[in-house]
Amino acid sequence: MRRAVFILATILFAVFLAVGARFVSAKPNFSSANLSTPGTQRTLVLPQTADSSPVISLGTAVDPQTGKKVEGLAIIHFKKEFTHKPQHQPGTGGAVNKCFSFLSNGAKWRTVEAWVVNPSNTRGLADDFVFGNVGGNVSKWEDAADGVVGNGAGVDILGAGSTTATQLSADTTAPDGSNEVYFADVSNSGAIAVTIVWGIFAGPPSQRELVEWDQVYDDSDFDWSSAGETGKMDFENISTHEIGHSTGMGHPDDSCTEETMYRFSSTGETKKRDLNTGDIAGANQLY
Repeated sequence: MRRAVFILATILFAVFLAVGARFVSAKPNFSSANLSTPGTQRTLVLPQTADSSPVISLGTAVDPQTGKKVEGLAIIHFKKEFTHKPQHQPGTGGAVNKCFSFLSNGAKWRTVEAWVVNPSNTRGLADDFVFGNVGGNVSKWEDAADGVVGNGAGVDILGAGSTTATQLSADTTAPDGSNEVYFADVSNSGAIAVTIVWGIFAGPPSQRELVEWDQVYDDSDFDWSSAGETGKMDFENISTHEIGHSTGMGHPDDSCTEETMYRFSSTGETKKRDLNTGDIAGANQLY
């Protein structure tokens, strides 16, 4: 009898290990998000979960500037025709209105840092246009934080920018102390742009903060325009959305299609150039 019980227990334990191994292997491999440089084509490689998730965790690391443990998030801006569209609702980011949300309630910039743009691209956008437009889009969100867009009395959130000809790299494994904007190929053909934000997203809201942001605009799968041309992605339209993520804004409910932070965009679209009521209310509440 004891022998039979022992054999049965052994079999059950083996089954437990096999089932456990199955669930462990099914866990998303966030570490696969990285930058690779095959030949001369630089590519931001997204995890497979990017096909169904607009926000991907990049794991934790140590911020070299503060020594604090931080988490990385990759927020993906998909083309509107993208086929994998599970209904998205804002999380528990502290939003009181479904038409705005935060990456995490209280997670915002508490110190001002500079940012840098490498404006080089394969689609003919002028360097001075790219740099000036990013700066203008930063100002929109800084004005919104004060409650009124366009009054010039905004909160200084992201600091001043500069340009560089140096090759930049989005930080997918740990922050490096630099906030970077550039064009490159993104592995997922439906991804227009990706913003990576590092920060503290858990714990008491008063202790949460953002410490770094990087942005990659795909000039391999998408053509770009400065004037809302048909068949092209309007840079100001997309950049205004991405800068929102850099300040701590998340995606609203999928019913809020008029918001700049709505998670899909189309070619020729320009309505996201201007912040909508939900965008402004969210920025004002966060800052």
